[in-house]
Amino acid sequence: MELHRSRPHAPAHQEVSTARSRELGEEIRQVWQRAGIPVARLTKSLGWSPGKLSKIQTGTRGTSLVDIATLLGYCGADRETRDRIMSMAAETDRNAGSFVRVHDGCPDTLLVLTLHEQWARTVTVYEPLAVPSLAQTEEYAYALTGSKTTARARTARQHHLRRPGGPNIVVYVHEAAFHQIVGSPKVMHDQLLRLTLMCNWIGTSPRVIPTSAQSHSALQHPAAVLTFADPLDPLAYTEIDGATVFHDAPPRRGRISGKNAATRHVGTGRQGLSEATRPMGRHLRRRKHARLRARE
Repeated sequence: MELHRSRPHAPAHQEVSTARSRELGEEIRQVWQRAGIPVARLTKSLGWSPGKLSKIQTGTRGTSLVDIATLLGYCGADRETRDRIMSMAAETDRNAGSFVRVHDGCPDTLLVLTLHEQWARTVTVYEPLAVPSLAQTEEYAYALTGSKTTARARTARQHHLRRPGGPNIVVYVHEAAFHQIVGSPKVMHDQLLRLTLMCNWIGTSPRVIPTSAQSHSALQHPAAVLTFADPLDPLAYTEIDGATVFHDAPPRRGRISGKNAATRHVGTGRQGLSEATRPMGRHLRRRKHARLRARE
């Protein structure tokens, strides 16, 4: 049975809901929730209608900086939280279509990412040189990032995405990722086993870009795209060192959607995964046998 998932309501008027406005609304909602102030008291004190408050929290209304500052002050937000949210609110009118979120410790816990993964119908990810984060074992993630916090957060994120009613996930792995050992032979062995098992998971499709595939500009850099039920537009993002760049305007988002179309064209399924991982599997077995012989 599919579990109910909360989704943003369609905008009721000319103001458009964007990824940034929904992120801003969620930040404000969390401040208000932590304050524990009843809706009736909040709206009466500020002279707002309940509808205005609701639209602010769901990202479906353009709100003045004065309104946001007033709400944060009334809810007793600390200075760091207030400065962060006001900075976020001020940027919504600049650089329309793309925005950057710095990794404050862990890329997998960015609010804008986790928020939209709750609503996503499909998630498609591609990495050219490593197993994508949504397919990594916790040990592989730790070996790759050097952070136990990030590895645990990544594992928790994967479990949440695999919940009943969660999105369909397509993970593209370049065969080059199987030609280098991350961590140790055991870490790689477990990672290859994980990818093989994922072929039988409902709603998850690991696919391989073979090294024999014709070179394409789309295969040079990582990318991900989330799609949603109407009326929300797709959201694309690319993780770089120290930050993630998000795109929700058609021109910029279209470039990443085109990248995904190219990976679909050259990606192979379960048979391709088996063929791509076979050389690494043989290499790991040879190393294991060599270690056993050395102990004799």
